[in-house]
Amino acid sequence: MDTIKNAQSHWLAGYGPIKHREDTRERIAALCEKLTGDGRVANAEQFHAMLAAADRLTCAGMNVVAHMTYAQRIDLDGKPLAAEDFKPVPEGHTGGALNMVPAFVGYLLANALTGKTRAWLMGQGHCVAAIEAVNALTGDVSSAQQGRYDRSAAGLAQLCQDFYSYATDDTGLPAAPLGSHAGPNTAGAISEGGYLGFAELQYIHMPLPGESLVAFLSDGAFEEQRGSDWAPRWWRAEDSGMAIPVMILNGRRIEQRTQIVQEGGAQWLAEDQRHNGFDPVIIDGRDPAAFAWAIIMAEDKLQTFADDPQRRYPAALPYIIAETEKGFGFPGAGTNAAHNLPLVTNPFKDVIARELFNTSAQALYVPRVELEQSLATLTNHQQQGRSLESQNPLVHRQPPAPSLPEPKWQPVGTENSAMGVLDNWFVELVKANPALRVRVGNPDELASNKMGETLALLKHRVNDPEPGVHEDLHGAVITALNEEAVAAAALANKAGLNLIVSYEAFAVKMLGLMRQEAIFVRRQKELGQQPAWLPVPLIVTSHTWENSKNEQSHQDPTMGEALLGEMSDTVRVLFPVGGNTTVAAMRSVYAGRGQLACVVVSKRDVQQYLDGPQAEALVEQGAAHVLGDPASADLQLIAIGAYQLEEALKAQAALERAGHAVCVTVIIEPGRLRIPRDELESAFVVDDATLNWLFPPGLPRVILTHTRPEPMLGILRRIDSGLARTRALGYISRGGTLDVPGMLRANRCTWVDAIRAAAVVTGWELSDLSDYANLGGE
Repeated sequence: MDTIKNAQSHWLAGYGPIKHREDTRERIAALCEKLTGDGRVANAEQFHAMLAAADRLTCAGMNVVAHMTYAQRIDLDGKPLAAEDFKPVPEGHTGGALNMVPAFVGYLLANALTGKTRAWLMGQGHCVAAIEAVNALTGDVSSAQQGRYDRSAAGLAQLCQDFYSYATDDTGLPAAPLGSHAGPNTAGAISEGGYLGFAELQYIHMPLPGESLVAFLSDGAFEEQRGSDWAPRWWRAEDSGMAIPVMILNGRRIEQRTQIVQEGGAQWLAEDQRHNGFDPVIIDGRDPAAFAWAIIMAEDKLQTFADDPQRRYPAALPYIIAETEKGFGFPGAGTNAAHNLPLVTNPFKDVIARELFNTSAQALYVPRVELEQSLATLTNHQQQGRSLESQNPLVHRQPPAPSLPEPKWQPVGTENSAMGVLDNWFVELVKANPALRVRVGNPDELASNKMGETLALLKHRVNDPEPGVHEDLHGAVITALNEEAVAAAALANKAGLNLIVSYEAFAVKMLGLMRQEAIFVRRQKELGQQPAWLPVPLIVTSHTWENSKNEQSHQDPTMGEALLGEMSDTVRVLFPVGGNTTVAAMRSVYAGRGQLACVVVSKRDVQQYLDGPQAEALVEQGAAHVLGDPASADLQLIAIGAYQLEEALKAQAALERAGHAVCVTVIIEPGRLRIPRDELESAFVVDDATLNWLFPPGLPRVILTHTRPEPMLGILRRIDSGLARTRALGYISRGGTLDVPGMLRANRCTWVDAIRAAAVVTGWELSDLSDYANLGGE
């Protein structure tokens, strides 16, 4: 009994700036009884020993964070640093990172107390110093960091020196396995967190049944993406694991208070979240024990709900609100300065700042022997037979390869909707892969976008289905008039099968979210960490040329153009020209791993020009000849897009009848033809021999592209023979309330415009265009 009391008193005394509030003490007493009672912890002495160890690890972690911002090294004996020990130019998002240390240690404590390794996600990726500092102290670092960062004086000095070192290697990439945001070298990280607000939208869709995820969220990001309020609309115990949001409520953005604090603080937020279907609880965000209590209790509440055969949705999802002050535990806490450099002046140059730093570091100092004892107590993975946090299930998603149904190829010459053909095939894909959890992100109308069979099979997910419509409590179609929120559902479901369907013009709102995913996965590939989740395609339809009846806000090819700027081996952008090529493209996409795709698909009926084998060959090499032979042609017409192919064929017919040899070539994936920018992309693009066969050097060309012509010419630089021999026609930002021919005419993309361009690059005399109009028929 005395040993139990001693252990309890040891924790109750706190450590450094960490004090235990009365509400935390009461909650911890109840948690101790619960965990020792159900056998998750052996006894109260062990329980309180782990809590006291967490206090010390928290202080040590905060101390390392402060040193990462300001210092070149850390003295393991707690001695003051001299001027030359500091960085001439300090940098770091210090206040937020200091706040994340007790949160992350609290997460580790919850795992240690319950013998269960949960996954973690951090929306405020700029607070990565907290994760890296704690990981270095515990020894749970990534493979790239092993042998470089540890809790030795040399290892922690290297960590401090690498933080914002800006060093590059021989290839121009970052030389240090450490960044300013979470990345693939951050052990356990699954997202950069560079775009605030996206983690809030994704976390609820991430874990599978049997898994648990703790999502650390930002009160500043609460103002960016209100779609996080909808989490209770989507969570189902039947197909989802435990998802526990933890809001770090430090009350400050970059230069002012957050909206939450201005409105009334934690109590206001709790009431707001209660209205949105959450079950909020307010905790002390300065205390790792408070985080551990909240995580364990939240998970137990969700499990109780899941175990209840009479459960009714929506579930009251736990929502943890961790009150703190920005930069707690260090000078400048609670001020705007805490966002980056809380000392205001530089200890390298200023003696007062130096004394302030050393005094504050001393308050956080943990003697080496005491820190080692604490770490031995907390890092109990081997005794409990559980994985390290860096190896949690969400880090290494590798679902089985999907069964890809053979398409029902459409006969050449038939007219149909490519979206309708895709709809039929996607339904077969879902049926062929019952073990894969499906998420379809839908901000528009699936039925209007010709995916009625998909909707009938999968149904909108709602809490209270309306009779007679395609709604279901367990529907797989995540629908909301918020592009980011529905795209997040698909991008988060990395253990399953996904599809995003959107109007092309409005898909642009998804760009930041898509780019965050692309950045993270491409960096993984650069580091040799081949991601194994199934690709996530974004279908953009009701596109620029066929959404002509609406105004110019609905006529925008920006999404494909922007994603063509990303590395083509990681983000594929495809422009199929009918149902067969659409299905061939989608089969190719789903056969990959760790990729995103943007597929621009027509929903109106268009003619089928390629049969099944031709469509597969087109996708295989990125381009193919549809009509004529470039080896004997005097002009090559190149089409990128369905309506562009139709216009190219009209122009070819007119010119052929006038006696000119013209071939028509389709490019479905421009990124396959680009000048590669590194070795990874070089392995993805076609070789010179194939390129020269498809596009003989020197042959005059006219390109008709779905996009604006200028960015496409940049992508196709390898086949651009210069202004005299190559012209590109495309969207020139003209539109309005028009029909399809009107859109083509307004943007000078008709077959007649192609003939005009042909005259320029060939020197043919084509002044009397009325003759060609009669031949080709407009």
